[in-house]
Amino acid sequence: MVTAIVMVQAERQQIPETADALAGVPAVREVYSVTGEWDIVAIIKLANYDELDDVVTGHLRKIPGITRTQTMLAFRAYNEGLLDQGFGVGLDESQPQ
Repeated sequence: MVTAIVMVQAERQQIPETADALAGVPAVREVYSVTGEWDIVAIIKLANYDELDDVVTGHLRKIPGITRTQTMLAFRAYNEGLLDQGFGVGLDESQPQ
């Protein structure tokens, strides 16, 4: 499974409509409105890397309101249990937290 994170700048007046359109793209699993330089973040899940071009340049390019994108590929996922283990390093289990 390939995970891509797409950060989107959108025309201010069209952010909600752009986010809704992104959510309708088949490979898009999550869409967030965010603060900062980017307006929207979309999480894309693909069966293989070859599908990325179809989704990002094929589907996303056609969505009105998108002015700029930046795509990042995830190469490792950390589940919540693993993150808890990492933050617990060095803690004495016998002492209350």
